Amino acid sequence: MIIGVPKEIKEQEYRVACLPSGVYQLVRRGHTVVVERGAGAGAGYRDSEYEHAGARLVDSHAAVFEQADLVVKVKEPQPSEFPLLRPGQILFTYLHLAASRAVTEALMKSGVTALAYETIEVNRRLPLLEPMSEIAGRMSVIVGGYFLAKHCGGSGVLLGGVPGVLPGKVVVLGGGTSGINAARMAQGVGADVTILEVDLERMRFLDITLHTAHTLYSNETHLLDLLPEVDLLIGAVLVPGARAPQLIRRDMLRRMRPGSVFVDIAIDQGGCAETSRATTHHEPVFVDEGVTHYCVANMPGAYARTATQALTNVTHRYVELLADGGLAEACAKQPALVSGINVQRGRVTHRAVAEAHGLEYAEPDCGGA
Repeated sequence: MIIGVPKEIKEQEYRVACLPSGVYQLVRRGHTVVVERGAGAGAGYRDSEYEHAGARLVDSHAAVFEQADLVVKVKEPQPSEFPLLRPGQILFTYLHLAASRAVTEALMKSGVTALAYETIEVNRRLPLLEPMSEIAGRMSVIVGGYFLAKHCGGSGVLLGGVPGVLPGKVVVLGGGTSGINAARMAQGVGADVTILEVDLERMRFLDITLHTAHTLYSNETHLLDLLPEVDLLIGAVLVPGARAPQLIRRDMLRRMRPGSVFVDIAIDQGGCAETSRATTHHEPVFVDEGVTHYCVANMPGAYARTATQALTNVTHRYVELLADGGLAEACAKQPALVSGINVQRGRVTHRAVAEAHGLEYAEPDCGGA
């Protein structure tokens, strides 16, 4: 099979979907890997490393799509890439389709078989999403603490406090992978941390794991009680494949102190606040209702080398399965791949995506692309 690795063109996206070591393994298995020149530069991987690993380097972005049977990316295709996709081709990347009808419709029109990293589910876990959730969770405290600084428009609260001064208050909505990583980081800098969660077993796990963090059952009343005192609010809610639930209304934000910070990790699934809108790494924040919003949709891209390594650790074996046997054989060997099929032959094949856009749902066909 011919596997294509294009350079990411989403704004300020520096990750790459395959490492030189991954290329080497694929070539050894008899496959051809076409890599766009400069694809790995943002993550610190030189073209010469890919060439040494056996990749065929091309200068044209379009050439990667033209030649590849399997296109492996990091982020959803951008508008200029829509015409490059074709029937019979497999696209394997993060899609987050519930947050974008435009991308959903473009994939349907193209006839491509689109598999999403973030909806592949194994034993109620999302193994291809977890590494990026870990990075985003840890990042949320780093960026949140930075934008609390007065010169950044924040309230001037240091999350860890100092002797004689109480630490800042951090509230994390959701105790999943990103939530627990956010709480661990906040706890590590000495902040006063509260995690809101609805799963009682998960709360017991958090209580045992995070010794100084507090857990609280997640409902609107409890959140309203916390908002007037919170310095950093982190939205870490997730419904696999679906649009993020909007838990925070505009009137709720008005309860927060001016200069407090809200980091919406859920923005790539549409955001969990009424006021959220996607931002970029170059212009990461905006102020609404006196609260600084950080809503960067590709947070892990800021730490491209770490994120690339963490991502390819979990995606490479699935790429090998798809390359070795095609979709049908790969799904037979790893049934979890079926949950990753979001669009196929012009139809939406993931129920949560179909429901998000009011589109007809079709069962995925594992007999082929």
